[in-house]
Amino acid sequence: MTSQTRARAAIILAAGQGTRMKSPLPKVLHPVAHRAMLDHAIDAAEGLGCERIVVVVGDHSPEVRAHVVKRLGEAAVAVQDPPLGTGHAVRAAEQALSGFDGEVVVTYGDVPLLKAGDIEPVFNSDGVTVIGFEARDPGAYGRLILDGETLTAITEAKEASAEVLAVTACNSGVMAAPAALLFALLADVKNDNAKGEYYLTDVVELARKGGHPTRAVFAAEDAVMGVNSQAELAQAEALFQKVQRETFLAAGVTMSAPDTVHFAWDTQIGGGTVVEPFVVFGPGAVIEGGARIRSFSHVEGARVASGAEVGPYARLRPGADLASGVKIGNFVEVKNVKMAEGAKANHLAYLGDGAVGAGANLGAGTIFCNYDGFNKARTEVGAGAFVGSNSSLVAPVVIGDGALIASGSVITENVPANALAFGRARQTVKPEAAAAFRVQARAKKEAAKAAQTKSDQSK
Repeated sequence: MTSQTRARAAIILAAGQGTRMKSPLPKVLHPVAHRAMLDHAIDAAEGLGCERIVVVVGDHSPEVRAHVVKRLGEAAVAVQDPPLGTGHAVRAAEQALSGFDGEVVVTYGDVPLLKAGDIEPVFNSDGVTVIGFEARDPGAYGRLILDGETLTAITEAKEASAEVLAVTACNSGVMAAPAALLFALLADVKNDNAKGEYYLTDVVELARKGGHPTRAVFAAEDAVMGVNSQAELAQAEALFQKVQRETFLAAGVTMSAPDTVHFAWDTQIGGGTVVEPFVVFGPGAVIEGGARIRSFSHVEGARVASGAEVGPYARLRPGADLASGVKIGNFVEVKNVKMAEGAKANHLAYLGDGAVGAGANLGAGTIFCNYDGFNKARTEVGAGAFVGSNSSLVAPVVIGDGALIASGSVITENVPANALAFGRARQTVKPEAAAAFRVQARAKKEAAKAAQTKSDQSK
């Protein structure tokens, strides 16, 4: 929550068709850093301390409506139908904000990089405030005409003179005003333009005519970039990742090839951790300082303590919890298993739903058979236990402290502490049987070849 003097609300516009995305997934639900763009916008509104958040959706996207309801509740939904411009979209939220006496900021569900700190300066004004940016290539952006900090006009590029087109201060579309003023001004917006739409930008001119203050504050161009295509989505992802890499490097995380490491929106990594090349962090990864994540590993919904080592080529899924000194090696998958200090699974194993005690060692090919096709069950391996290679532990099962499981075993019953368990068929050896088998096999092959030759000659 930020410090504030008046109540705040946010209107997030998310009713666009998103046709340029060319995807069955609604535009605002496309992810940046494993999180829907719309959720990034909601996060920013919550970070501003907005006591009300209204998301304007279209009837054409029931998935967007369901997404909003799941996160914010039914009261947070406003419907724009039909779509008649940005001003019309904001008015669609008026009823949802009935009785609200505070400031309202209008943001967008397809602007995923805009943070609460970028928006904060728009508040604490009695008039209309717009977020602008200095554009590297102003192009078709609306230009902000300024007199100091005072915003005198927003001029669309297609209506601008050559002098105005030379202006690099551009309109992001984000706007804030006291609620009563905003909706009063919107009521006077006309649609006498080529598209027959109601433009939010017309509010600035109406505010000036009414004697209300109009001003602009500025954010970085990258922060206000909108996403309208798959190419722009990839660009937003790249910008997000760049910021994350710089943040972690500054915090003391060692990355020899940071451009190859991919982070989620909520990744946490402590200083002193080493992250080798080509690592992917999915949502919910918490890495304590001093851990090591080796190349080509994937970590999601997992905690890795200081001194633990993961990979290379390891996968930690949600619920994996590794204590200090734990070693998860190549081609090991861990899901919903808590591994105590010093436990090891060095290669080629699946550990799902259970617990592994301190100092336990799980050999190559160890499988926690946690699912019977209907239900999942737990496997518990005690402290100091040793599970030999290529062993299957069929849950629910408990391997006691210090127990030893012979290689190649299938364990279906609990094993007491310090016991030795075998669960495999007895080996049988038949002398010279291999040689006899080869003789028989060759004879059958020659007989078949001869029969085929005779058949071909008879044709």
